[in-house]
Amino acid sequence: MAASSDEIFDALRKVKFPGFSRDIVSFGVVQKVEVLDGHTIVTLAPPAGTPDLVDKITPEIEAIVASLPGAAPLKIALVEAKPNPAQARQPAGPADDHGHSHAQAPKPSGPQPIDGVKKIIAVASGKGGVGKSTVAVNLAMALREHGSVGLMDTDIYGPSAPVLLAAEEEKAQVTQEKRIVPVQTHGIAMVSMALFVERERPIIWRGPMLTKLVNEFIRNTEWGDLDYLVLDLPPGTGDVQLTLSQTLRIDGGVIVTTPQDVALADVRRGVRMFKQMHVPVLGVIENMAGIICRKCGEESNIFGRGGGARIAEELSLPFLGEIPLTPVIREQGDAGDPVVAALPDEPVAERFRQITAQVVAG
Repeated sequence: MAASSDEIFDALRKVKFPGFSRDIVSFGVVQKVEVLDGHTIVTLAPPAGTPDLVDKITPEIEAIVASLPGAAPLKIALVEAKPNPAQARQPAGPADDHGHSHAQAPKPSGPQPIDGVKKIIAVASGKGGVGKSTVAVNLAMALREHGSVGLMDTDIYGPSAPVLLAAEEEKAQVTQEKRIVPVQTHGIAMVSMALFVERERPIIWRGPMLTKLVNEFIRNTEWGDLDYLVLDLPPGTGDVQLTLSQTLRIDGGVIVTTPQDVALADVRRGVRMFKQMHVPVLGVIENMAGIICRKCGEESNIFGRGGGARIAEELSLPFLGEIPLTPVIREQGDAGDPVVAALPDEPVAERFRQITAQVVAG
């Protein structure tokens, strides 16, 4: 019995989008599957900015189709690359003195910067629970000494920045042109999904909704003139990272890990993600590198120590430094007053500043 087009389509869900945990079907790369004239025709629609994608996934597609009983010989068809969502609608240009509108010239394809933002830095982790958002927020606080700063919380399912910055009760404002106005907190501009929903309301969205919101944060937010924009990425790899790789030119990425082997294994995945996104990796930060006793001042390496430095050396990346697990970081985070801003003389605040100086130099 011949394999049907639906069976083949479903079987292609086994093919992962390179560098990500989701498959090419859910990302919309497989446009359709047809069985015509004795052939299985798989039509692919690769996203813009992924020139090597088809070459990378074709062997897996061939193997899967060949393994299906009754499947006809494979032919792969291509359609024109999908445009960037941010460029799908080009607004008309300003009208002249006679009221005639002049259309703007098409923008170049591929990842683009944000107007007015000089440098975009992404903070990522291969897994959750390593303190990535805490590091991202304190990095943003330390960057204030080097210029104007914004923070984009792209962790849609688990936004933490508003809690760490005492902005939980803030709600998003929009201009008459329906553009998002960032919240101003602790001297930085910040946007987050938490500004758009009630507290403790779960976000139950599919990938396309995430993509739409992230593009709104990127292209429809009044960031103004910033020297640095910090992106707090969700853990792992998925829709948000893919959207960013297609639409936004990121100047550098930072990987946050903890010393345990289970966390270090995911650092490699994070590094590969940044390479897939064509983002230079600025270095690795080891968080929770020992705990300092408040009474005696001694440091205990309850999670081990030095793993971040070892993995950085193994991957030929800069090791940016260690952040110990200290009560003051937790207390200041819970209070919405990051340690770098509230207690600049604390030793751990100085560590954040030293790491930040390396990020700026990188």
